[in-house]
Amino acid sequence: MAKAKDIRIDNMVSIKPITDNQKKAFASYKEGKNLFLYGAAGTGKTFISLYNGLQDVLRNETPYDTVYMVRSAVPTREIGFLPGDEEDKTALFQVPYQNMVKFMFEQPNAAAFAGLYDRLKNQGSLMFLTTSFLRGITLDNAVIIVDECQNLTFHELDLIITRVGQDSKIIFCGAFFQTDLMKSSDKAGLVNFMKILDAMKEFDNIEFTIGDIVRSGFVKEYLINKIRLGVE
Repeated sequence: MAKAKDIRIDNMVSIKPITDNQKKAFASYKEGKNLFLYGAAGTGKTFISLYNGLQDVLRNETPYDTVYMVRSAVPTREIGFLPGDEEDKTALFQVPYQNMVKFMFEQPNAAAFAGLYDRLKNQGSLMFLTTSFLRGITLDNAVIIVDECQNLTFHELDLIITRVGQDSKIIFCGAFFQTDLMKSSDKAGLVNFMKILDAMKEFDNIEFTIGDIVRSGFVKEYLINKIRLGVE
């Protein structure tokens, strides 16, 4: 049965992986693996995950209906203190994904590009969730992308992965040098979570290095030296 969508698969541009580890991630995704993509910032981990997820969601022959972007909205891990409703509270954190989708689609004019992200949300192809609103739900027929996972505690990671439902897959993306976690016990929780995933045949863990950085020359040089100097 065709997925009746305003924005369709034939509106998407063809994007190919650039670096070796991007190619590994594309290949593992095509094989149906769940992914843990970690390492250097600026390597396109989130971008390629969202691109592949939207490709699957917009294809008629897949079981996937929605890409869920999941992250912790604020360092305090609780957005209840921010003004407005849930959409207002998370608007700022959705800006990176609004910008990303503009590079993934062909649209007739600037106005169409400006409304692209909201149209994807309105047709149910893309949704944004925070860890504050995950408890008690199950995500079926979904591609779940957990972004900035280096800022999540083991408890939060455990909560997220147990939300995966029928005909769903999950991708974790993180840059360890950018963590907001202060406690050593919280940082250790991420390492322990990775050990569990590494033991699961359903997961491929792929480390992105400075050789995978695809940002502009100036930003790439900054990130490379930041990593080499061990500055967090």
